[in-house]
Amino acid sequence: MAPNWTNLVRFISEEDGQIHLGEVDSSKYPDVGIAVVNGDRIAVNLVKGSIFDGIVTDITLHIARLLAPIGIEEVPIIRCLGLNYRDHAKEANMPIPDVPVLFLKPRTALNGPYPARINVPQIAQDGSSDYEAELSIVLSKSGRDIPESDAMEYVLGYTCSNDVSARTQQFKNSQWSFSKGLDGSCPLGPVLVSRSVIGDPHNLHIKAIHNGNVVQDSNTREMIFDIAKTIAFISQGTTLEMGTIIMTGTGPGIGAMRNPKVVLNDGDDIRVEVEKIGTLINKVYYE
Repeated sequence: MAPNWTNLVRFISEEDGQIHLGEVDSSKYPDVGIAVVNGDRIAVNLVKGSIFDGIVTDITLHIARLLAPIGIEEVPIIRCLGLNYRDHAKEANMPIPDVPVLFLKPRTALNGPYPARINVPQIAQDGSSDYEAELSIVLSKSGRDIPESDAMEYVLGYTCSNDVSARTQQFKNSQWSFSKGLDGSCPLGPVLVSRSVIGDPHNLHIKAIHNGNVVQDSNTREMIFDIAKTIAFISQGTTLEMGTIIMTGTGPGIGAMRNPKVVLNDGDDIRVEVEKIGTLINKVYYE
């Protein structure tokens, strides 16, 4: 059975203290991330089933704590694109790549929205902890050798994400999985929005906001490899499993490229805002 939700949240409810899925009325709560930070009492309709087949009910619950829209047990892996925005490649003085630049995060990197914190471990407490505002997708089903013409059928929904990176470790090594795969380095949320609501995912305004200052400001039309091309490319000879998260890259303005540099310091507020989805908000905590 196909799911019928459009704006999905995963949360602990006030009513029973348990984890549930819910459908948010976007006309009442156009930005769930902001509403949570503001302390609003958010009512949702209970969704029965999983994110892959969930059906919206008439039962009303209230959010006590907002979680990532997909649980770690449902995520096999997080696949990521580097250097996938034309304006970011220009900023970095790097040529436009001929094929997608790929790396992985383990599912242990998955993190949620506020009140979840970005925990920076000691190895990254050296002035190199950085943010990357990204649009992410969740795959609705498994597939291999997926034709580009069919690729969008594999998209369950879209959400905001932050590719938190330890730049010192990244620049020491040509392989990025360690420097970008630390625990909690993939905050996701606040909502998973269906394809029907988003429409064209390649015309969405995307920002990063650090301590109230806009530090990244781009549009998903700057993507070098669009979502269909990305899915088709990375599924060649490779099974993409249901629940896989794909992070689609970031625009210009990352902290390491700014002058002066911007660093994620203890206590900082970092936000990723994506049009039609909302704002992913996290505080930074140095372990």
